[in-house]
Amino acid sequence: MVEIGDYMRLDKIEELVNLVINHIDPEIPHRPAQDRVKMNQLQNLLHGALIATEHVENSAIIRRRDVSLRASSAGFTVSNDQIQRFIDAFKDPSATREKGLYFNDRIYQCVRADKSSIYAKSDKLGIVLVRTATLIIIGTYNDNMFPSVCVEAVEKLASYFKEKDK
Repeated sequence: MVEIGDYMRLDKIEELVNLVINHIDPEIPHRPAQDRVKMNQLQNLLHGALIATEHVENSAIIRRRDVSLRASSAGFTVSNDQIQRFIDAFKDPSATREKGLYFNDRIYQCVRADKSSIYAKSDKLGIVLVRTATLIIIGTYNDNMFPSVCVEAVEKLASYFKEKDK
């Protein structure tokens, strides 16, 4: 059942997405000050759309074209090698399903792997990756969180970016 608060949260998410959507395009030249503002807006978006659900432990936004981390939740770091592994995982989903996904020094078994989404788990930890036209949205969860809520939150945020063809 959808509550009134859920619609208000979705409106806020859409507002935040619209604030930052033009700053993601790599064709637009950015100055360092603009990049700091953009990073803060994207971090606010991640927090408001994902972390605030209390079922996403960590999150990040990766820009595929230049293999760069555009934003991440506080304390969550993703190396360039890991970013490349996430991007490569979408290139051959069947191999990703078979081999799993290596992240944070462990192999995550894939529950789903296709051209748009990868869901993987390792014991009671999990990771959700959703690909858009230019980005990969990442969410992780732990054993005290509901995986289905994490999946839904990451997929909804990605759908906003997909609607904007980003």
